[in-house]
Amino acid sequence: MRYRHARSSNSRMQTPAPLKGLIFTDTGAAMTPTATKKRGKLYRYYVSMDVIKNRTTEDESGGDQAPTRLPAGMVEDAIVTEVRRILQTPEVVTQVLAALKRDQVSEAEAIAALHDFNTLWAQLFPLEQARIIQLLVRRVNVTAAGLEVDIRREGVAGVIREMIAPRDMEAAE
Repeated sequence: MRYRHARSSNSRMQTPAPLKGLIFTDTGAAMTPTATKKRGKLYRYYVSMDVIKNRTTEDESGGDQAPTRLPAGMVEDAIVTEVRRILQTPEVVTQVLAALKRDQVSEAEAIAALHDFNTLWAQLFPLEQARIIQLLVRRVNVTAAGLEVDIRREGVAGVIREMIAPRDMEAAE
């Protein structure tokens, strides 16, 4: 029995679930990461706790229901795409610039870092990507209409500060 537990814990560590603790159904139920292996291939999902605990979630009005099981890769990609879109909105850029001005970060550096986010993201290990998602996303609601992403505005400035810090250290050397 110990072997199974150690093996399952190890695979969870190797495959981070960036939305763990952040994703919920429209009924308010948390969605938890889960995975299954078929023919050597790992399939990851986020599953509603309503499904896991066999709670009924029937919509009494007869309307559309939000999905209770989502492929992890698909939903994580959608969240990253939405975060990228939000980081480019004038409102967020203005808020980030105001927050970073207090830290004496130049406007040009902050704007460059926001535009470099896509490049940085591609270079990160999955564990680092998961950490950044945890910093940037407050909550994801899964509804019948799609995903609603609530961003941590204060987290954006923190991530940009981290992106600028290595540049400053390289320039000092």
